[in-house]
Parts: sequence; structure tokens; C-alpha cells
Amino acid sequence: MAHFQIRDLCFSYPASQGKPSLENINLSIEKGEYIVLCGKSGSGKTTLLRHLKTVLTPHGKRTGQILFNGTPIDQVSLHDQAAKVGYVMQDPDDQIVTDKVWHELAFGLESLGVDQKTMRARVSEMACYFGIAHWFHRDVAELSGGQKQLLNLASIMAMQPEVLILDEPTSQLDPIAASDFLNTVRKINLELGTTVIITEHRLEDIFPYADRAIVMDGGRVIADDMPRNIGKLLYEQKNHMFAAMPTPVRIFYGAKGEGDCPLTVREGRTWLSRKFSGMPGINCISDAPMEEKVPDPALSLKDLWFRYEKDGLDVLRGVSMEVPKGSLYAIVGGNGAGKSTTLKAICGTCRPYRGKVKVFGRPVEKYRSAELFRNCLAMLPQDPKSLFVRKTVREDLMEMTEDQNQIAQIAALCEIDHLLDRHPYDLSGGEQQRSALAKVLLTSPRLLLLDEPTKGIDSFFKEKLASILRRLQENGITVIMVSHDVEFCAKYADRVSMFFDGQILTTDTPQRFFGNNSFYTTAANRMSRHVFSMAVTAEAVIDLCKQKDRE
Repeated sequence: MAHFQIRDLCFSYPASQGKPSLENINLSIEKGEYIVLCGKSGSGKTTLLRHLKTVLTPHGKRTGQILFNGTPIDQVSLHDQAAKVGYVMQDPDDQIVTDKVWHELAFGLESLGVDQKTMRARVSEMACYFGIAHWFHRDVAELSGGQKQLLNLASIMAMQPEVLILDEPTSQLDPIAASDFLNTVRKINLELGTTVIITEHRLEDIFPYADRAIVMDGGRVIADDMPRNIGKLLYEQKNHMFAAMPTPVRIFYGAKGEGDCPLTVREGRTWLSRKFSGMPGINCISDAPMEEKVPDPALSLKDLWFRYEKDGLDVLRGVSMEVPKGSLYAIVGGNGAGKSTTLKAICGTCRPYRGKVKVFGRPVEKYRSAELFRNCLAMLPQDPKSLFVRKTVREDLMEMTEDQNQIAQIAALCEIDHLLDRHPYDLSGGEQQRSALAKVLLTSPRLLLLDEPTKGIDSFFKEKLASILRRLQENGITVIMVSHDVEFCAKYADRVSMFFDGQILTTDTPQRFFGNNSFYTTAANRMSRHVFSMAVTAEAVIDLCKQKDRE
């Protein structure tokens, strides 16, 4: 018997004017399967997942039927759904309800009425299994984003669910934490037999190990097959979803590869070794060495020190950096290293107790607030929902300006013109990110701070975002971006800095930075470095493969 059977499911939101968000969905999900659900932002992935648990089902018009273990899901008791269907949301803070780690682990079990003896056994087992025993008694507020998401997963698994649903669970995690988290999810599927249904924009760590990949577009299922077949199908159909495929798949087909398509970095490395067997490698460094001294920087930080509590540990420990005018400057590093705190220090939200912040050569404390945040500096925070205060996206944008032409231009630029009459909280994570960016851009900043701007957005809008940022740079705007998206930074940044332990350790050009790293680098570099050293993007590897083939 299938865990879920979805028959002719259609759904429309109240404000969608009859346009369906889900259209004729027919799926069967077997027990123990590992399913990856992929598609553009706004394609209906989250809406579909929320229909698999009635307490999360969005308000709107629905037709069709969903069966859970052969029973219509609206006839399954809320107690059984809570016990058997676990759901991990995109934003870890949306799901945490208590103040202590051990309280959070026990909360679900208490809600189900589990006895004390069983509860203690399960909580201790999960704490050991997920490696969180050493922060078992800590306050949840002290945890990093990665630790919070791991806590969410552990608290769900303590209830021993039959199905685990994950909605872009790694969108706020650094690459290493994301890989560890997804490896844990895979282990749960393999060792416990838990059915896993997961949506992700970063497919590198899940696509090769899934039993099936389901591709959605415009509320419809356009492909449902084994991952290896999905890549081939999308390539042959010249479907735009091919751009979202893992790097080894895109390189293989982009370089006109023959034979079985590699899905993992290891398979890609083996394929390249066979393809260029006996040929000398290529050192493809093309970046000029970075100039250390920046004349007339847009932003200058000198020896910043900051702590959140008087007797607490320092979060920033002597941060110094200079950002050239008109550049796209990326800051990468692990969760909790101090990256977001640095952005808050720049805009004055956090006041360092030592050090200097200069914006366009002027100390930040010399600016009046209205002067600093209008036509000078703007920040897109990590949580875009914090910017939404009105009932529609249009009203939120009108808070910034009454100029309807300017609103229309920015809305078109960010591709949200069709979302203007929607409530911001009804949008997908990627749509919220684009709407928040539009609101920030309406302040006409000369220095733009972006905290995880690619979080929750698909590969298609990432390209659009890159073109927006390039256009801003051409108009003299300086962009500083904190990001876990190493692929985006490698492709579009002008400079990249590594943040660790409250300070910037190294800064270099993207090619030199990522080309010299072993773990904090791109999939393209890990796959090809034995043949093409310092190639850090899929496009660069494809070009080099074609060049080698012509020789």
C-alpha cells in the first residue's frame, strides 16, 4: 500500500482569481521511498507538500483526493497525522516553540501524551543520534541556523514518524552544514525506512540518492522518473528546468558527453578522467592578482569588535575590510561566524564597542538616520518577512514611494508584477525574497547590503538577480553580499572574503579563492581540478572540455 495517493488534485488560492496553483496532480508515493520535488520558485512545490498534512493545508478552493495509508487524509485524526507525518519547514525559527533544546526535543512527545519513561528514552536517543548532546541544555536563542534546523529534525524524529516531509530545509545553512544535514536525512531513509519527500533548489547532495525525482512547473507535474532519466529528458526537451540540474549533469550534457550521465562529483571526476586519459592537465587561472590597497573605498571597516551581551563572548573580533566602489563583494563562511552581525554593524543596528565604520569615507555615526537610509545605504535582511507590514505587496512597496511608475519598474525588474495584489505571507520563499528586494531597491541606495539574497530562490531567478546586481553596479552602486551559495559567488562576485571565528581571514578573486579550497569550493572545481586546475564554474569546465576536444 502506498503512503500517499494523490488523485486529480487541483487547488487555487483565494486571491489567485481562479488561476490554479496546483492542477491535475496525480502521484503515488510508496513506503520507504526517497522523493525529491524540484521546480522553479512558485511552481507549487510548497503548496503540494502542505496538502499532505491537514493542519498546514492553505486556505482556498480544492478538488481531488489525497489518501494516506488508503484513508482520505481529512478522515485521519490530527493525533495520527502528528505522530506519523513529520514536517520540517524552510525557516527553522518558524517551527521552534520552546526556549531550551531539551524542551524542544520533548515538546512533540508531550503533545502526543507519551509517558515520561518513553519520552526520556527517545529524547536521549535522538540527542545522541544527531550529535547534539553537548548543547542539550542550551537556550535555543543561542543556536546557529544550522543547529536550529538539526534540532527541528531531531524533535520530529523523536516522534518516530512514518513520513518525513522537508521544505527546502537547507536554504539558510552553509555548504558544509547543509551537506551534513542532508546526509543525516539520507541515513534516516536508509536505516529507519522512513519515507522522505524533500524540496530543494540545491540538488547536488540529494538528486543522486533519490529514488525518484518529480519536476513541477506552473502547478503541474511535468516529469516523474529516476534522477538519471530526468536529466536526460529535460536536456532532450530543451526544458528550462535543465538549468537546475546538478553540476555533473549540466557539464556532461554541455560538453556533449557520451555514455551514462554522471550524477555525483565522484562519477563526474571518473568520467573526465576517462575522457581525457593521457592528456596533460590545464592550469586555467585567468584572474589577475587582487590589489591589496583599495583607493577611495565605498566601505571601510577597521578593527571592529562587538558582543551582544556585556559579559558574553565577542562575535566580531577585529574585523577589517575595504570594499571598492561599484563592486560585488561576497562574504562566505559557516553559520554563526559573525557575517550577518557585520552587516548590522555597517548599518548601525549593532554598535561595535571598538573600531571604525566608514561609508563613502564618512564615519557612519556622522550620518543622520534619515540621511543614511535614504539614497545612501539599504539592507535586505536574512528574513524577508521582517520587511512586510501591509496586506498586499503593492501596499508594502507604496510605503517606500508613491511613484507608481517607479513601483512598476522595480516590480518588473524583480519579476513580481503578477504578485502585487497578493498577501506577502501567501508567497513562496523565493517570491518573498524578490518582493523584499524590490522594497529595498525603492530607497535608491548607493551601498546595498544583502544577507543571503539567493536563499529560497531558484536557479532561473539567480541569473535574473545577477543581471539586476550587474545593472546596479553599472550605475555605480556597490553591493556587499553575505551568502552560503558558493556557486553564485564563484560566478558573479568580484571579490570573496572568508569569515571565521569573528574575523575575515582571507580575501581574493573568486577564481583564486575557490580554486585553492578543498571543501569550501564549487562542485565544478571538485569534479574537474585534476584535469582543469582553478576552473570553478560549470560554464568554465564545459568551455575547457570543448577546447580539449578540438585539440
